[in-house]
Amino acid sequence: MLDQDPALPPARTLLPDRLREGLGEWWPRLRPWVYAAVGTALIVAIGIALRRSLRMVRYHDIMAAVSATPDPAIAAAIVATLASYAALTEYDASALRHVGAKVARPTVLLTSFVAYALSNTIGLGPLSGGAVRMRLYAAAGIEPALVARVIAFNTAAFSLGMLVFGAFGLLWGGTAIAPLLHVPAWLPRVSALLMLAALAGFLWLCARRRVLAFGLLGRAWSMRLPTLREALRQLVISACELGASGLALWFLLPHGDLALPTFMCVYAVAVTASLISHVPGGVGVFEAVMLLAAGTGVPHDTMLGALLLYRGVYYVLPLVLAAGVLVTYELRSGVAAPVGRLAVHQSPRLMAALALVAGVWLIVSGVTPFTEDARDVLAAFHVPLPIIEASHLLGSIAGLGLLLVARGLLHQLDAAWWAALVLSIVAGVLALPKGIALNEAVLLLTLALLLVISRRQFDRRSSLFDQHLEPEWLMALGGVLAAAAWILFFAYREVAYSSHLWWQFELDGQAPRSLRALMGVALAAGAFGLWQLMRPPAGELAEASPGDLERAGRIALAHSSSDACYVLMGDKHLLFSASGRSFLMYGKQGRSWVSLFGPFGDAHEFADLVWQFIELASDHGGRAAFYQVRPTDLPLYLDCGLHVLKLGEHAHVRLPEFSLKGGKRANLRSGVNRGEREGLTFDVVDPPGVAAWLPTLREISDAWLAEQRGREKGYSVGRFDADYLQRLPIALVRRGDEVLAFANLLATDAKEEASIDLMRYRPGAPPGTMDFLFAKIMLHLQAAGYERFGLGMSPMAGMAERRKAPRWQRLGRLLYDYGDRYYNFRGLHSFKDKFEPVWEARYLASAGGLTPVLVLADVATLIGGGVKGVLAK
Repeated sequence: MLDQDPALPPARTLLPDRLREGLGEWWPRLRPWVYAAVGTALIVAIGIALRRSLRMVRYHDIMAAVSATPDPAIAAAIVATLASYAALTEYDASALRHVGAKVARPTVLLTSFVAYALSNTIGLGPLSGGAVRMRLYAAAGIEPALVARVIAFNTAAFSLGMLVFGAFGLLWGGTAIAPLLHVPAWLPRVSALLMLAALAGFLWLCARRRVLAFGLLGRAWSMRLPTLREALRQLVISACELGASGLALWFLLPHGDLALPTFMCVYAVAVTASLISHVPGGVGVFEAVMLLAAGTGVPHDTMLGALLLYRGVYYVLPLVLAAGVLVTYELRSGVAAPVGRLAVHQSPRLMAALALVAGVWLIVSGVTPFTEDARDVLAAFHVPLPIIEASHLLGSIAGLGLLLVARGLLHQLDAAWWAALVLSIVAGVLALPKGIALNEAVLLLTLALLLVISRRQFDRRSSLFDQHLEPEWLMALGGVLAAAAWILFFAYREVAYSSHLWWQFELDGQAPRSLRALMGVALAAGAFGLWQLMRPPAGELAEASPGDLERAGRIALAHSSSDACYVLMGDKHLLFSASGRSFLMYGKQGRSWVSLFGPFGDAHEFADLVWQFIELASDHGGRAAFYQVRPTDLPLYLDCGLHVLKLGEHAHVRLPEFSLKGGKRANLRSGVNRGEREGLTFDVVDPPGVAAWLPTLREISDAWLAEQRGREKGYSVGRFDADYLQRLPIALVRRGDEVLAFANLLATDAKEEASIDLMRYRPGAPPGTMDFLFAKIMLHLQAAGYERFGLGMSPMAGMAERRKAPRWQRLGRLLYDYGDRYYNFRGLHSFKDKFEPVWEARYLASAGGLTPVLVLADVATLIGGGVKGVLAK
């Protein structure tokens, strides 16, 4: 795993210092654009070459090649596919051993199969294998940092396997492939020897050291190497996996057309090109390279027919099987293991991917002609022409509908489930009069069946029209339509275009029928895209009304967490669930929409409320984030594709076990005894009686602020506000009739947790007054039956100290150790630690990149009440 190592000396490179520093600063920003430029250039170059290669290929010849493929060849391809995916599971097993994580074998098999089935077909954003691994391995007890290392190991292992696979392919079939690639005969073998030399050097490093340190772009990096045994084992796994996946395609080709050594060499080149392009599934790129590299060895129509079958066998079939595997967990009502429960929750990802595949299939089917056998069947049964025409058009529009609702399925929308179910059933039925498309009907009805079985996972009550498609989704939709248009002109290249085609209705008028279907899809997609881009934001951002604040207050006081009481401050916006039983409080600063603590109320509505908040922020052009969330709630945010960063640790004291007795409590007991000798007394004033004390409390607060040279804060830090203070009990420390200190108690009716927010004391109060206040509050809450007392978060506490810790945690550790000039990190932690609390991590959930830094800067502004408040105390 590659990581920058701060412990290593500055890297020595041949670049001038200024250039090196510039590259080190700008490369992370330029890297996505460089990769995108390389991928785009590759796609354009291959597209031009592909256009030339397909000049003499006819659509009907491709379909004839598909039909001529014998059943034993298809069966052999399926067996090879299963062998390939079985080998892929060993990638995960090796990665887990490398990072020292122990996971049950069934969990590894389930996770890796679902992850690879999803990533091979789609592989973007939340529809990636990494998202599945993060969820299921985390449920198995693996830390997120280790899961990230597993994902990195898999990527590196696959790259290493491709190196070896390509090298041996060039050695084995380099002589035959050189003329096809128009290169000298010696070049493939020399390239293979260089690749093997690099492999030998890597294996030598694995045998000699465990960490490799090197300089790159002006920075020092380190990579933890596998042992020699692990590296050799991984090479064997990669050889088996890539060999089996290649055989799955080779079995579909007519025997004798392309020798196995030459084919494997061509296959390695095609897989490498598809990976560089970053196109989902390598669609188009893989096929183009196979055609170009195979040259005249295999007729182009035969190769394209085999590639179409290969897409179905190696990509679509495992995706359907993975969805079926997860659905079996849904049928097992007694599933109680965490991995089993979370496996069920992954089914919306698979349903979304299947909907995308089915949608593309329907659109492509709509722009291509049906076979002669299908025509004869339709004619024999005298199917009315209007039904054929209508099924063709409606089936294509249903494909567009499935592409649009796929995002809703991913977000577990109830409305998206109903729409996908209706569309899949209708399109499956229409597949018969459309052209006796039996395979299409089987896929659609399978999707409908899987949707019915996984019904419980789609419980978010939200309108499909409320979701806002991101530009990426709209661009992907445009790409599908462009590809469909290209396929239309390819399939009917022999038909001369005429305006009369639009009005030609007859059984043999397949080109006009496909043309009308594409136009119908294009018009529907264009109308939807314009509506998405031009519709106004979903509502204006308004302050919380007194009625909303009262409703949220009732929910907060009934909740188990005292954090919910921060809503009573009245300085945050509110978002309620559709039922009104749950709410989420948030602040807005700049483009940052930051939820404090996450949702409260009915736990069944939390996932929907989190999605609503993310979509609301997106509709307004903002970035959604969740501040100070608990570890138990992390799945809510990981499922939304957010990243989590540790902020620090929250302390709480178990009140049933709390006591002032014993040696460990000597200092605290001494503070209480000193306070009692000073004549200090403790009282709790219930909310109805707080108003009478407000003038005195205001006096103490103003004096405290003046002494501290500070100003009132907000958001996650309490401020003196009369309305806020009158909603909760107040704890007082008095000496005679004089009030020396006070704190408001955040306590709920559930009596599970209580804490304090606003704490102020009068200048000149006896030393130890606040210790006296804390101890008396805990004893008071203990007597009242509360389970725990929250001491608040200690920022940057509990950060990992290891060299291989994530950069964020290393930075947090530096701030904690040396940042006392700006914030009393260590002093705050030491004060809370003397109560011997239980420490629990708190996290920030947000998008990746620079977003967390921008969000935290905006959070500081929210707390300070503006930029001036950030600079002041």
